[in-house]
Amino acid sequence: MRTLTDHIVPGDSSNHQLEIQVTDEPGAGGANHRYEITGFDTKTNPSAKSSDLDSANFPYLLILFQNDPIKEASVNGITQEALLAIVIDRLRSFQSGPYACQENSNALICCESALLQLQERTKKRLARGVEGTLSK
Repeated sequence: MRTLTDHIVPGDSSNHQLEIQVTDEPGAGGANHRYEITGFDTKTNPSAKSSDLDSANFPYLLILFQNDPIKEASVNGITQEALLAIVIDRLRSFQSGPYACQENSNALICCESALLQLQERTKKRLARGVEGTLSK
């Protein structure tokens, strides 16, 4: 198990409360597939309430990435592209609201670029007929 600290800025107490653990072994491609985030309390988060959940309390967030090729295992987790799409949506929303700033703009550009690169990789793999497999 490893602990990630890349999200922590010295002096920022809120990000020090979030703990990210990598809780599985790397797969065939060298990447991990299971991340657990703790250190937050959803009881006070208005978005944790819905028609399905009276007052949700989640002790941790589990992120499971796709594990094994989709052609063999089917879709069994999320992708980097999906997470980037969420971050991009949030940054675009901040930029269109009262929290627009140069740093958010720069972060948005970087995230959009990262997503485009991953999509380009997928297009090339599709063209080679290896998308969804362990083939390079």
